[in-house]
Amino acid sequence: MISMEHSLENLSNLKAELDKLRPMDNAKIQEALDIEYTYESNRIEGNTLTLQETQLVIERGLTISGKPLREHLEAINHKEAIEFVKDIAKNNAALTEYTLKQIHAIVLKSIDKANAGVCRNVPVLISGSKHVPPQPYLLAKLMEEYFLFYEEHKDQLHPVVLAAEMYERLVTIHPFVDGDGRTSRLIMNLILLQHGYPIANIKGDYESRMKYYAALEKVQTGNDKSDFILLVIDVVKNALERYLSILK
Repeated sequence: MISMEHSLENLSNLKAELDKLRPMDNAKIQEALDIEYTYESNRIEGNTLTLQETQLVIERGLTISGKPLREHLEAINHKEAIEFVKDIAKNNAALTEYTLKQIHAIVLKSIDKANAGVCRNVPVLISGSKHVPPQPYLLAKLMEEYFLFYEEHKDQLHPVVLAAEMYERLVTIHPFVDGDGRTSRLIMNLILLQHGYPIANIKGDYESRMKYYAALEKVQTGNDKSDFILLVIDVVKNALERYLSILK
């Protein structure tokens, strides 16, 4: 089995190769990749729009017959959230609780006005998971610790490990009533973009989803982060290799 150190070294080498070929300014390619990311991230959460339907909703504003309004809004909102995250990364703005809530507010815009950008004040359960998210009265302290961890480790950890940590920690805290998964992946990609990595896309097909759930469950019930971090490393590796193939 390849060690985590070797995997991270491989990522750094791929990124160095990508940096030599940049910039990738082809708007059409960027748009296609963003729509694919939107499709896969929403798919993990149960959205039934196909990739082509997602593209038609976002680019042409079409309504897909037989599909709920919510699923259309999830596609439109997620694409807007990607653009917002890219702007934050471009302007090198700080990752704060305010920024996090802004991202979440976009994710739930016009879907759940009362809870968009607002930490939950009710307990929640996650269907199919043994992990029980913390009670709402614990959230303020947990979110403070979340951002303290970021400030203490943002210049120490490898960027991909930092992105994986911030993703897993947020989805485990589950600070919102809904939209936590999408928001956590956007935070992961914000950190990747800030360090010059491309957007990494965890796929929503059954096999990929089950692998993701299993790795997350291992953290949440067994306090073992290795599989989750390796999963994120693998996803980033795939993104780097794909970008390299496009540019070459």
